[in-house]
Amino acid sequence: MIRRIDATEKAVELIKILQEKHGDLMFYQAGGCCEGTQPQCFEKGGFYQRLGDVCIGSIENTEFWVDKDLFEYWKHTHFTLDVIDAFGVGGFSLETPLKKTFRIEYRIFTPEEEKDLEPLKYIE
Repeated sequence: MIRRIDATEKAVELIKILQEKHGDLMFYQAGGCCEGTQPQCFEKGGFYQRLGDVCIGSIENTEFWVDKDLFEYWKHTHFTLDVIDAFGVGGFSLETPLKKTFRIEYRIFTPEEEKDLEPLKYIE
């Protein structure tokens, strides 16, 4: 099965630091507003998804949820979670006090990959 999301080593290291401090986590990537399409990291249950929102996979036992409307635009892409040394817009995400910002790099799946993608999970 082809994963829909992966993470750089830097992102995995930061997730582990945040898990030590905050416990179980979740990611949510919205389709706009406040932080735009920057991925946000919250304590698990600290953000309420909408009906139809999509979990595209997990990193370090941390689910990565995408806004249902945004997913429609990006459903043919692979996400790579990365982190940079910068203060993100608005600062709602847990990495903000560490002067870090999660970000996503995208690439289009190949036709072969599209045939073997991991299943999705939805809010129903």
